[in-house]
Amino acid sequence: MSWAGAAASYAGRFLPRRDDYAELGTSWRPDVAAGLTVGIVALPLALAFGVSSGVGAAAGLVTAVVAGIVAAVFGGSHVQVSGPTGAMAVILAPIVAVHGASSVALLSLMAGLVVLALGLSRLGRAVAFIPWPVVEGFTLGIGAIIFLQQVPLATGTQVEAGQNTAVAAWHAVAGAQWPEAGLGLALVVGVAAVMLLLPRLHPALPASLIAVVLATLVAEAAALPVARIGALPDSLPAPGLPAVTSQLLSELAGPALAIAALAAIESLLSARVAAGLAGPSGATTGPYDPDRELAGQGLASIASGLFGGMPATGAIARTAVNVRSGARTRASAIVHALLLLVVVYAAAPLVSRIPLAALAGILMVTATRMVSRHTAASILRSSRADAALFVVTAFITVAFDLIEAIQIGVLVAAFFALRSVARLSGVAREEIGGEPVPGDERIAVFRLEGSMFFGAAERILQEISSVRGVEVVVLRLSHLRMLDATGAHTLAEIIGILERRGITVLIKGIKPEHVRLADTVGVVRALRHYKHRFDELPPAIEHARSHVRRNAEAREGGDA
Repeated sequence: MSWAGAAASYAGRFLPRRDDYAELGTSWRPDVAAGLTVGIVALPLALAFGVSSGVGAAAGLVTAVVAGIVAAVFGGSHVQVSGPTGAMAVILAPIVAVHGASSVALLSLMAGLVVLALGLSRLGRAVAFIPWPVVEGFTLGIGAIIFLQQVPLATGTQVEAGQNTAVAAWHAVAGAQWPEAGLGLALVVGVAAVMLLLPRLHPALPASLIAVVLATLVAEAAALPVARIGALPDSLPAPGLPAVTSQLLSELAGPALAIAALAAIESLLSARVAAGLAGPSGATTGPYDPDRELAGQGLASIASGLFGGMPATGAIARTAVNVRSGARTRASAIVHALLLLVVVYAAAPLVSRIPLAALAGILMVTATRMVSRHTAASILRSSRADAALFVVTAFITVAFDLIEAIQIGVLVAAFFALRSVARLSGVAREEIGGEPVPGDERIAVFRLEGSMFFGAAERILQEISSVRGVEVVVLRLSHLRMLDATGAHTLAEIIGILERRGITVLIKGIKPEHVRLADTVGVVRALRHYKHRFDELPPAIEHARSHVRRNAEAREGGDA
């Protein structure tokens, strides 16, 4: 195949194709119904996340429409629903406080390009390396931040921008003007009550939308002095490039990388969860393409930025609603975005009257549902290492930074994993099987097990090199599952230490996949003779006995 053909074939992996809609002929009715259901659920969330991020409700709505369509068409999941999310709102809020809301469109473009590059580089499967306790701890931390972010909106209190979320929530409560703040809290409690109680009457009822409508009607009828969303555009803005300067690009480079990392992680996690969810018929939605998903999410954020929106990600809650409502193809996500587009053109004046406290109530309930008590209890009871990983990740997410939480969580997980592997790796001294022969007490046979790597090499070195009273050491390597450069170097070091003490070292059973590394690092060169390497144990034992006999004969000859 020519390079042009190979390039076309590679590009074709990331482009829309006919089989994306293979089931549409039989599933269009449930797809449309699911899209309408998700659109109703997504409307208040899009508005709320836009407000919570500091960009504004209009940006949240634009993101849900534009990014929702682009990600549905180009993404790697047939049922993923994309748009503004709580995690993105959390990471955007401090950036907006420093650089202003006008910087978000450029951030969307920059982060989108990074995510697109990750997808084209086929790095989508890297999310598999994030441990489950880290994901759940991260989710718990995000839920806590989203809840705390709503306290100023619920109390109608202005707080200093850029503060830690927990500190800002405390200042909001301490600085609230009572009893005026009680009006907002009453709306929050009312919205939460409707969202929690209404599904018990009928699970299909759009509880969040009904709660917002009721709260708005009460606020209008009673003329409550509470803050509202405010004016919204009655059409999509024209696409255009945001203002760019070299200084702004430099200042936003770090935040853009952080946003891109978050967008990639959240989108892939959502797609992975969706692939395992069962719809009303009991069938799962099937596999997804992680590389194409990243490319689609990158294009979605780029498109959102061109229309003045926020960076977008796959939304786990909306995707779950989509699957459980019967969606089978990406047509449902497209319908959800088109429904929100109708709201922009037909209902903007009505939406502008929604109290901010009502949106705060929706997000508070959403935050409490992000991690189930059963999941948290399962992790805390699993093992001390996993429990510590879960708690540390959640704490760092709330106290410091979302991306740092993922990074530190993965590092802590790697530490615990390496410690476990090191504990399972070691060395054991064996007896020589068969009939004993005089002089066998001068031979030591060591069996190396598990992994000879940097985490266990030093301990194995100390145990073997401390042997006393022997003339020959046989190292059995056939039980080693893994050998890295540090482990191979340590083997060579062990051999050198013993040989300098006059102890002959024989190695037995080095695996074929370890031979090249052992030769390169110098394990075989460290042996006294190249014939001191054996494939089977009996010949190695016989050779060791011959060394002991020769040594004994030499001593007897010297005495004579």
